[in-house]
Amino acid sequence: MKAIIGLGNPEEKYKTTRHNTGFLMLDEILSAHNVTLCDKFNSFFGKKGDVLYLLPKTYMNLSGNAILEMMNFYKLKNEDILVIYDDATIEFGTFRLKKNGSFGGHNGIKSIINRLGSDKFDRLKVGVGPVPEHFAIDSFVLGNFSPDEMQSVYKMAKKSVEVVDCWLKNGIEITQNKFNGKII
Repeated sequence: MKAIIGLGNPEEKYKTTRHNTGFLMLDEILSAHNVTLCDKFNSFFGKKGDVLYLLPKTYMNLSGNAILEMMNFYKLKNEDILVIYDDATIEFGTFRLKKNGSFGGHNGIKSIINRLGSDKFDRLKVGVGPVPEHFAIDSFVLGNFSPDEMQSVYKMAKKSVEVVDCWLKNGIEITQNKFNGKII
């Protein structure tokens, strides 16, 4: 069993913010895989075959709580999950897959590392940066994408379906080799 997790904030006002990139990517993946969601694990949760899908409703900074609850219920290991999230240090339109690493200033990832007790889990970092000089990072990531950027976000979301399908079939290394880099 594998789990695909998108990070974001559940309120409508956050729907098209940079910090909701994980939710935006997973929405397209859910649509492509025809997955219906329900409320479970303090999340929007779906299951199709042996793949689980999770959008934590705990808000970004407490994402690890919902993820750990799901992992414990299904007895998943860290290597069974792929976490999709925004990264303001990576150029907009770029995907970077990683097997592990620090939280890199991302509080959602920090929460997951703290709750799992390990930084060893697969990640799909979606570039939303760089942060303009005159912006605080919090203001930037909680800001909405422009309409032009949203068109590109939709293209990235379509590509994220291919990334997830490759990860499910082949694992992280092959997926990294195929998809790391500029997507749009």
